[in-house]
Amino acid sequence: MRNPLAQVTRQAAPSDGTPSAGFRRLVYLAIGLTFAIVIVGGIVRISDSGLGCGPGGSGTHGWPLCGGRVIPLVDANMIVEYSHRILAASLAVTIALLAFRAWRHYRDRRDLVRVSFAALGLVLFQAALGGLTVEKGLEDELVAAHLGVAMLQLGLLMLLARIAVPAGDRRRGVIAVGSGTQLLAIGASVAVLATIVAGGYMSANELHGTGEPDRGTHTACGNDFPSCGGEFMPFGRSRALDIHLTHRALMYLSCVLVLSLLVAVIRRRRSIGAAGDGRLTAAVSLTAAVLVVQVMLGALNVWLGEHAWLVVAHLTVATLLWASLVYASMLALPAFRGVPSRAREPEAEAAPA
Repeated sequence: MRNPLAQVTRQAAPSDGTPSAGFRRLVYLAIGLTFAIVIVGGIVRISDSGLGCGPGGSGTHGWPLCGGRVIPLVDANMIVEYSHRILAASLAVTIALLAFRAWRHYRDRRDLVRVSFAALGLVLFQAALGGLTVEKGLEDELVAAHLGVAMLQLGLLMLLARIAVPAGDRRRGVIAVGSGTQLLAIGASVAVLATIVAGGYMSANELHGTGEPDRGTHTACGNDFPSCGGEFMPFGRSRALDIHLTHRALMYLSCVLVLSLLVAVIRRRRSIGAAGDGRLTAAVSLTAAVLVVQVMLGALNVWLGEHAWLVVAHLTVATLLWASLVYASMLALPAFRGVPSRAREPEAEAAPA
């Protein structure tokens, strides 16, 4: 005998394959864990706890174990490093559960399944990269790559959150933007990601690489900003100076691209008047505001010297900048707006190119 309640439940289920609220909450949890991992990773860096569980070359004694133990002894550096690992393990379990639920319940949503499994593959790669980073004694390139992959993980999870909401919410008020605006969004995203990775490399190079307590990358320009030793970008004087200036150069490029994107979306908004959707303009405006805060924090890092709280604040705002720009880019790029390429919204058809 058929269960009438089951019939009603099936009939009430979304016909567009929209994931449940529970699935979306898991995605938001994964995003929060990723953000926390990045910030705790910054604390690991400033406290010099990256090798708190064992020196480079210690094998499984230092990773995945901590000091040869599953639960480490009460030691400050071990606790800081181990808290980072606990968060990373929690993220891996959460994403694995997301991938399982996507495959089990939403197999017809290929985009959902693909992004979920891409996130799972990336978090497993990140775990292996973290182990390699410890094994190799926190080599500069590996530390920077570890930070970059964390940012990619955050962006991928934000994409998963975007495509997991009901289709109507994604499509409401969407206005097509020109290819120039789309290219600016892509270019700004690449530039900001490169700036963050370069900052991670600069920070890692200062403490590690030769064993010297101060490599001078942070203070390569002294207390000068935006100038450097009385010049603007004096590349070629030393390796430490080149590393520092590369981070600055990428930051300047990011500023130009983000501000150009803001001008483009504001002009677009004005050209279509009240018919347009203001979410893209608001998202890019927020990105520009966060960028201003980030530049000021970077300047304070130079003017005041390296302080632990400034380093963590700089990394936190950098992560917020990346997240806000990823969201703005998803609103600007057709592939992420939830509008099928074969379909055009009436407002988009009426909007000027």
